[in-house]
Amino acid sequence: MNKYLISACLVGQNVRYDAKSCLQLKLKQLLDTHQAVVICPEIAGGLSTPRQPAEIINGDGFAVLQGQAKVMDLQGFDVTNEFILGAEKTLKLAQQHQVTHVILKANSPSCGSHMIYDGTFSNQKIAGKGVTAALLEQHGFKVMTEEAFLQQLQPLPIMPK
Repeated sequence: MNKYLISACLVGQNVRYDAKSCLQLKLKQLLDTHQAVVICPEIAGGLSTPRQPAEIINGDGFAVLQGQAKVMDLQGFDVTNEFILGAEKTLKLAQQHQVTHVILKANSPSCGSHMIYDGTFSNQKIAGKGVTAALLEQHGFKVMTEEAFLQQLQPLPIMPK
């Protein structure tokens, strides 16, 4: 049986930096049927809600884990340690629950698995992974965005004869 690890904001928890959620009902159903565990890596790392938006400066999550990039918030505070601690706690949770699928919030500096914001706070995205997505991938987990997962659930179109 599949076991999912899902970003807490995707199941309706108001844990995003702006104290909102990004509820996806199909993902919440996985939680409601005990097929999923949830975590917000940023909260797990000690950040509060609400909080200043943060972006990775000079790289992506892999660079942060290698000490070559930092995570800074909009006011210029270095929150790298909190992001790394949250990633480590998320990895531990995934390992404890023998998770088979990881579904994380797209574009997040923690959870982004394809695109992240470029570090200029100008709403520009670049290819890259967030800190948690990078750490999970380093440990063999396949990480996907909510959009990619939900797309897989769509029924195949019926082809005309």
